[in-house]
Amino acid sequence: MRIVGIIGGSGLYELQGLRDVHSIKIETPWGDPSDNFLVGTLDDTKMVFLPRHGRGHRIMPSEINFRANIYGMKKLGVQWIISVSAVGSMKEEIAPGNVVIPSQFFDHTKRRISTFFGDGIVAHVSMADPVCPDLSHVLYKASKKAGATVHNGGIYICIEGPQFSSRAESNIYRNWGVDVIGMTNMPEVKLAREAEICYATLALSTDYDCWHEEHDDVNVNDVVMTLTRNVELSKRIIREVIPIIPDRRSCICSNALENAFITSKDTISDEAKRRLGILIERYIR
Repeated sequence: MRIVGIIGGSGLYELQGLRDVHSIKIETPWGDPSDNFLVGTLDDTKMVFLPRHGRGHRIMPSEINFRANIYGMKKLGVQWIISVSAVGSMKEEIAPGNVVIPSQFFDHTKRRISTFFGDGIVAHVSMADPVCPDLSHVLYKASKKAGATVHNGGIYICIEGPQFSSRAESNIYRNWGVDVIGMTNMPEVKLAREAEICYATLALSTDYDCWHEEHDDVNVNDVVMTLTRNVELSKRIIREVIPIIPDRRSCICSNALENAFITSKDTISDEAKRRLGILIERYIR
């Protein structure tokens, strides 16, 4: 059975046709995930939902246990992850309420752990093309079919937060050529690649950050208001994309670790093998 993970806000799991919904608590070598995972079935697809900030939005972007979240998805057999994320627009043509399917990421975070590896085992995965091309393609098609104004491709810059950007920062980021700005997709996308899970982002534009002279500076009330309006749109997109996600994976994501290990296998400790477990068992016996 195809297994699709959704990382995003609460309410997304209230999809029409979703059945047999139940909550699962997952233990990981990296501590607790953001919340329990909600698991259900939509048609012939198993769905796994996780509120990134926990129920009630009580976890800051810098406090998210990204390793536990992605490891939990892997443990539940997830092959595809759709990240539903609020972003600020850095371009005039990406209006609040629009959808963006980013193709690239710029990691501008400062203090987040971005790998499962270390402590006796080293691996270097390719991040040249950080999102799954197959999943991004069907997510774009589904967004159009759901009636969204959608922009295909573009650069997502991820900042540390929790503060929004200064006006100087916002204008510098625009000069760098980025399309949207957010606080949550790094190192999520890096860890998904290390876990060999296909990953794509459904980015929901909520504001123009603070660079736009004709619009108010970004604030939480405006972000929440726009996100609330977009919950139904997000659910329509998810409902449209599920049937057209491929049954079999032929992308680079599914074998990302195949040539990534640089540590000699005979020097990897038993403790490291136990810790990484399901992430490396295909390659390290």
